[in-house]
Amino acid sequence: MTYLYLLIAIISEVIATTSLKASAGFTKLYPSILVVVGYITSFILLSFVLKSIPVGIAYALWAGLGIVFVAVAGYLFFDQKLDLYAILGMALIITGVLIINLASTSAEH
Repeated sequence: MTYLYLLIAIISEVIATTSLKASAGFTKLYPSILVVVGYITSFILLSFVLKSIPVGIAYALWAGLGIVFVAVAGYLFFDQKLDLYAILGMALIITGVLIINLASTSAEH
């Protein structure tokens, strides 16, 4: 259940961050509401996750996957380009997430 909460926290943060761009400086109502609800949801769920997973591991997963998902959302919804180095960097982040989850004994599974 902990990793489900973490996944929902990550998705909520991605929705909030993507909506932050769409809110145009909080001048558009619905994206602004998504920003607030998304970040509140994300932080509440992250606080639940921290009861079971060490803060460094949880934050690494939350932030790392958030970076990748926000970059993909920017590419899909805002026509932001990803060059080879951006893609390589995201591949390294994903590799790090996999190593933490598959090999590290620091994360409680």
